[in-house]
Amino acid sequence: MIWYTALVLAVAAERLAELAVALRNTRWAMARGGTESGRGHYPAMVALHTALLAGCLVEAGLADRPFAPLPGWPMVALVVAAQTLRWWCIRTLGPRWNTRVIVVPGLPLVTGGPYRLLRHPNYVAVAAEGIALPLVHGAWLTAVLFTVLNAALMAVRVRCEEAALAGGVPA
Repeated sequence: MIWYTALVLAVAAERLAELAVALRNTRWAMARGGTESGRGHYPAMVALHTALLAGCLVEAGLADRPFAPLPGWPMVALVVAAQTLRWWCIRTLGPRWNTRVIVVPGLPLVTGGPYRLLRHPNYVAVAAEGIALPLVHGAWLTAVLFTVLNAALMAVRVRCEEAALAGGVPA
């Protein structure tokens, strides 16, 4: 369980790095007239992502779930793939990437990188990580609960982003 704790802490550190990038990018966007939408759902998103990390460790520890190599190692690979996709999104969007919904007027929609293939590739990374990270060490309840709650949150978030990108009033 020590190495799993290290993995979850590494993902937590990655999330802190994301927040640092997002803060820098928020300053960049606001200096260029950016407007933020969806402030109401942002605290729920932060809470859900924090709960995912805690749930992985709590469930695996309290339920004494062993590491099973057959599902565990492929899930580790999926966690790494999710992180790779997430940072591809961050790199592709550059200063426009954020954990918040901030649109800078006049900028065209990004259609390169993973956005050539998917409209919201970062959310694919989030969904994959939300399933894979808990399942690395058998925390299937956390995987299911996160997936259900994340799907509900993403329904709100994607509507908000689409409305903001279209210049309308977000839901």
